[in-house]
Amino acid sequence: MSERLRVTILGSTGSIGRQAVEIAAFNSDRIEVVALAANSSFELLAEQARELGAGHVALADEAAARLLREARPDLSVDAGDAAIVELAERDDVDVVLNALVGSAGLRATVAALRSGHTLALANKESLVIGGPLVTALAEPNQLIPVDSDHSAIAQCLSGEDDRDVSRIWLTASGGPFRGMTREQLATVTPSQALSHPTWTMGPKITVDSATLMNKGLEVIEAHHLFGVPYPDIRVVIHPQSCVHSMVEFADGSVKAHLGATDMRIPIQYAFSSPRRWPSPVEPVDFQTLGRLDFGAPDLDVFRCLVLAFEAGHIGGTMPAAMNAANEVAVAAFLEGACGFLDIERVIDSVMREHEVEPLSSIDQVESVDAWARACAHKHLHTQE
Repeated sequence: MSERLRVTILGSTGSIGRQAVEIAAFNSDRIEVVALAANSSFELLAEQARELGAGHVALADEAAARLLREARPDLSVDAGDAAIVELAERDDVDVVLNALVGSAGLRATVAALRSGHTLALANKESLVIGGPLVTALAEPNQLIPVDSDHSAIAQCLSGEDDRDVSRIWLTASGGPFRGMTREQLATVTPSQALSHPTWTMGPKITVDSATLMNKGLEVIEAHHLFGVPYPDIRVVIHPQSCVHSMVEFADGSVKAHLGATDMRIPIQYAFSSPRRWPSPVEPVDFQTLGRLDFGAPDLDVFRCLVLAFEAGHIGGTMPAAMNAANEVAVAAFLEGACGFLDIERVIDSVMREHEVEPLSSIDQVESVDAWARACAHKHLHTQE
């Protein structure tokens, strides 16, 4: 390994990616960014490459890549989904941060693991839709979760024997609609759903947080990351978002990970692990924090969490179908093409139509993904 940690950031113009760029710049004496990738935001990508000195970039959107080549002839610019996967395979990299959004991140995850790189995984869909395929490739300590919940759990498990784990407690803020009835949810708008009370995230994950689907996806992730059965994974509503998750052990002891509501902490830990570097984050002042509240999620109101648990229990290709339906429905909601409660309706309809198969390959997952998207579009235009 070189003196500085050599890093590739996939999805660098998204919410997690922008914060990862900030962390890399803050730790420029420790981190060398080799390559960056994004979907289509070529101007921001160019700025990031200049700031970090990254010599290699890729854009999924070929038109955006052409514009970037014209603007920055000094940069090595590749285009297309395959080019992003190739960045994950580069042999001059120590850590690949996969912050791509959605199911498109799975191939990059697999490529990074097969190449022997440490994978800092922020693309939760990789584990949701391809969990067994991903975990079968990962060597011990090769896969480091970036999600705040799973980073917290991994840190709570450090030095512990997995056989002593009794339960995992995933904390959820409850989102902007905590305490609402279904009648109230029927009329909420995209702008209301995007007003998260504690976290600053991208639009898709923010809506997922409002439906509690994000926590459902994290339940499936936790199952694959830590090998804990679904009945032993519990979700607890914690509005302050100070406790990032907890692990309960056989003797009744509970380890909790607490900290600021800031994704830069788990992002930096994915680079520094097992060490801890000084952080640009303002620490929590426990003298002024006040109260910490906990409660059960309302499963009668927020049915997406129930559907995610069901998909996880069924396993096979069901999580892939569920995830694709959710991505389509959330996009439609953000565009104003459907209501908030239509998200769970579409997901439920797709899951009921899906014929589950054992998970066998990435090609199979992508085929299921395409089928589920078409099915979701069909149900978006039907009122049931």
